[in-house]
Amino acid sequence: MSYMIKDIRKRLNRYQPTLLGDSALLNDNAQRKQAAVLLPIVNSANPSLVLTERSSQLGSHAGEVAWPGGKQDETDSDLKMTALRESEEEIGLAPQQVEVIAELRPYISKFGLLVTPYVGLVAPDVTFVANEDEIASIFHVPLDYLLDDPRDVTNIIERHGERHIVPEYHYEGYRIWGLTSMILLEFMSHGMGMDIKHPVD
Repeated sequence: MSYMIKDIRKRLNRYQPTLLGDSALLNDNAQRKQAAVLLPIVNSANPSLVLTERSSQLGSHAGEVAWPGGKQDETDSDLKMTALRESEEEIGLAPQQVEVIAELRPYISKFGLLVTPYVGLVAPDVTFVANEDEIASIFHVPLDYLLDDPRDVTNIIERHGERHIVPEYHYEGYRIWGLTSMILLEFMSHGMGMDIKHPVD
């Protein structure tokens, strides 16, 4: 296990996800449909995050970069199971190949879903296989790359009474933005100890 992974594990062990907004919003959230995503980290000497580019044929978020994940199914025992099930369906990552090490704070998507992210470690010899009906490609972003804070743009949005920093990254032709980058920022802040509070010039 690399020093970086040890540090991430230690930081996330201390991390406590924050709740969303005031009590009225929390009551509203209880009625929302839920989803979960997985942030898979390849646990190698040079760790990387695994992301997907969604198929251009999908009805929503077509062609966008996203974490593996999706809506909660009534057969899922909990949201962690949702993230693991969807990851297996989308990128061929079996639940037993993932060590889930943290749950991050939830976010409300632009379509009103309450999305809970999970961080998981994956062995370096795991082979990812894209479900061609949903996923156009699978790619890796090295954590070392993120340490340099390579934002191209930083937007500030207000959503449900919260102010969000929404960075935008361009990596090897992929555009990482929106909810995907908001979740990435939460991981970078609390898992990697990065202080990213201001827009880039």
